[in-house]
Amino acid sequence: MELKALRDRVPQLIGTLVASTDGLLIAHDLPPNIEPAGMAALTAAQLSLSHRLAATANGGGFHEVVVHGEGGDVVIYAVGWTASLTVLTGPGANIGRLHLESRPAARTIADQLAAVAPEAAPTPTPNPK
Repeated sequence: MELKALRDRVPQLIGTLVASTDGLLIAHDLPPNIEPAGMAALTAAQLSLSHRLAATANGGGFHEVVVHGEGGDVVIYAVGWTASLTVLTGPGANIGRLHLESRPAARTIADQLAAVAPEAAPTPTPNPK
């Protein structure tokens, strides 16, 4: 699966999680000390705040947020309109490398989710001329 492959490609990545925007756990590759359902709920809350902040600050959409902590980083990537990919790293992780690997993974996961539930994908709006 994409989550384990991502962890294999990125040094110091300690866990990954895919959650719906309403906080439901879709998939995870987390260490045993992190409760997946609770992390999915926290991710959804941060995702919602980040969407709101991006829209309020510059009227644009949200793509990702990075939270730097003493023990490592948490990065949340938007996965289409319906989900998010959360990536947890240990201290000293190369965030540039993490982005290079995680952004394509988020797009792949978005495509996989859209294939399973095409009605959840956003409908393109016609271009008025």
